[in-house]
Amino acid sequence: MAAQETLRRGMWFEDLEVGWRVRTPGRTVTEADIVLFAGLSGDYTPLHTDAEYARGTLFGERIAHGLLGLSIASGLAARLGFLEETVEAFTGLEWRFRAPIRIGDTIHAEIEVAQKRPAPDGRSGFVVFNVQVRNQRGEIVQKGQWTLLVRGRGVTETEATPPSGG
Repeated sequence: MAAQETLRRGMWFEDLEVGWRVRTPGRTVTEADIVLFAGLSGDYTPLHTDAEYARGTLFGERIAHGLLGLSIASGLAARLGFLEETVEAFTGLEWRFRAPIRIGDTIHAEIEVAQKRPAPDGRSGFVVFNVQVRNQRGEIVQKGQWTLLVRGRGVTETEATPPSGG
């Protein structure tokens, strides 16, 4: 991966150029993460929650839910703040689960602007990010594209906030 580009809080649609890249900090996935995610999502699949069952699978142990890995990657990206107060919506997702995330793995995300196009209103634009989630060995465990609607420069908070009820 090329050197990390300049990172600023609250980057606008116009600031995000195709080819811009960033790498998130890492985060170790714990057994507690898996248990809490099972409770939150209601997904108690034995592969994630039953050590004896999981020992007999091709993974040989419990692994994290795929959606837990995606959720952690999203949180790691949010920690960087580059879309803080400028992202308006997460509008699309194409995602592949390539390898298991095991208890004790430390994952990070590598994010690159792949495409961008202005929205019809001219006040914001769609940005497509290529995202790779890698473990501590550099292996890609998940990858895909996230499409976000990002506010354009000069749009005030009042303009960006839809009117309430009616």
